[in-house]
Amino acid sequence: MAEAIQQLILDTLEKNEVIEDSRDLILPGEASPAVTQDAQSAIIAALNSLLSRNMVSYEAHEILSYCLTPEGEQIAEQGSHEARVWAALSEKGGNPVSIKDLKTKVGDESAKIGQGRAFKSGWIMKDGENLYKAVPAIKDITQEEMKEVVATGTLQAGERALAELRKRKLIIQKKGQWYSVAKGPEFTTSTMKPETDLTADMITSGSWKTSTYKKYNFDAEGIPPNGGALHPLLKVREEFRNIFLEMGFAEMPTSQFVESGFWNFDTLFVPQQHPARDLQDTFYISDPAISKPPPKDYYDRVSQVHTVGGFGSTGYRAPWSDEDSRKLLLRTHTTARSAYMLYKLATRPGGLNGDKGGFKPVKMFSIDRVFRNEATDATHLAEFHQVEGVVADKGITLGDLIGFMQTFFSKMGITNLRFKPAYNPYTEPSLEIFAFHPMLNKWVEIGNSGMFRPEMLEPMGLPRDVHALGWGLSLERPTMIRYGISNIRTLVGHKVSIEGVEKSAAVRF
Repeated sequence: MAEAIQQLILDTLEKNEVIEDSRDLILPGEASPAVTQDAQSAIIAALNSLLSRNMVSYEAHEILSYCLTPEGEQIAEQGSHEARVWAALSEKGGNPVSIKDLKTKVGDESAKIGQGRAFKSGWIMKDGENLYKAVPAIKDITQEEMKEVVATGTLQAGERALAELRKRKLIIQKKGQWYSVAKGPEFTTSTMKPETDLTADMITSGSWKTSTYKKYNFDAEGIPPNGGALHPLLKVREEFRNIFLEMGFAEMPTSQFVESGFWNFDTLFVPQQHPARDLQDTFYISDPAISKPPPKDYYDRVSQVHTVGGFGSTGYRAPWSDEDSRKLLLRTHTTARSAYMLYKLATRPGGLNGDKGGFKPVKMFSIDRVFRNEATDATHLAEFHQVEGVVADKGITLGDLIGFMQTFFSKMGITNLRFKPAYNPYTEPSLEIFAFHPMLNKWVEIGNSGMFRPEMLEPMGLPRDVHALGWGLSLERPTMIRYGISNIRTLVGHKVSIEGVEKSAAVRF
C-alpha cells in the first residue's frame, strides 16, 4: 500500500507538476477523495519516504476537523437513540409497549434520551401508560450527520449543527493536516529505492557500478546509547563511605581477598579449635594451599599468647598448629585487614617498637567483600560485603565506642539505639547494636562492635595504654531495607533485574 501511494503521488506530479491539496487524491482501493485524517496519515508517510530521496518537497497545512466520540460511533452504526426508540414501537392498534418494556428493548440510556427527542420530533405518542409510533417513517438525521463527520471530518450544515453535536458530546474537535506537494531535485516516477549499504555481493557482481545510493546524512543523530548505572549496593556503599569520610576516617586497602589462617584468625585471638575455622564455614584454597611465613617475631608472640598466655592473659592452653596458621583461605571478614593495618601502625619505622617516634592515633574504615561457606537463602549468600570502622588511640573506652556508634548511625537517620552485651573472640567487652524499626515496630540487630582485646593488640607491639575499638555491619541488609527488597538473590546474582538497576533511585541517609 505504501509503495502504491508513493507511485500515485509521483504519477500525479508527472501529470500536473504540483499537487495543490492532498485531500484531492483518491488513494488506491478507495472510491472517494482522501479527506480523512487516516488517509492523510498514509499520505504523509509516503511523502516522507520520497522526501528522504529528494524526489519531492511538500508543505503542511493545518486544519480543524471533527471525530466521533464512542457514543457517536455507536449512533453511526446502530442509529440515534430516538430512532431506536421509534423502531421498538408499533403503530396505534398494534402491540402496546410500556415505558418499562421499552427499557428492556433498547436499554436504559436509549430509553431515557430517545423518548424526549422522539416526542420533540413528533415520532412517537403516548396513550395511557403505553407508547406508539406517531408517524409511519422517519429520517434519522443524527445518524446521517455522524456518517458525514466520519467521511469528511465536518458537516455541510455548518457551525450551528456542529455546535449541537458537540453539546450532545457526540463529536470532538481535533487538529489535522493536509499537504501541498511539488517535485524535488531528484524527481523520477520510479519508486525503486536507492541502496543504503555497499555489500560484498554488490562488489563481487559489479552491480555497485550501476546502483543508485541514498545520500548519507552526516547530521543525523544516532541511537542514544544506554549509559552505565550504579548498582544499588554501590550507591549505598558510597553513602557509607561519605559518612566515614565526614567523620575523619581513612579508607584501608582491602583488595586482598585471600588471607592466611594467621591473619584471618590467629592475630585476632581466635582459637585454632574455633568452629568458624572448619571446612563447613570457611572456603580454603587448594592451590596454593600454604601462605608465605609471617614475620617470625610477631608469629612467635601470637602463638605464645594462644598456647601459654601472656600480656595478662592465660591464653587458650590448647595445641598450636603451624599448618592451620599457614592455610590460605577466602577471608571471612575484613577485620583481617584491620589487624594487618594495626600491626603496620605498631611496626612503622621510628614508631611504637623503638625509642624513637611516637604513637599516632588512627581512624580507619573498609567496605569490601567477604566469603563464608553458608547455605544461600532469601537473606544469606556465600559472598557479601562488610562495613567496618576501627579507631585506635590512647585511653579510649567503651563510652567512646558507644559515642562513635551514636554519631555514625545518626548520620544514617538512626537515632534510637540499644546496646546488648555479646561475645566475640577478639573483642572484650563486645556489644551487639540494635535499632528500633518503626515499620516493623520492633528492635532489630544492625551491627556488632567491641574493644579489641589486649591479647590481640599487645603482641603487635602497641603500648598497653593504646586501645582500639571497632564495629561492623553488612552492606546488603541496609540496601535491601532502603530499596524494599525481600530476597537477597534479586539484589546480587543472576536474578538481578538490569532495568531495576538502571531505574533504582539515588539513596541518601
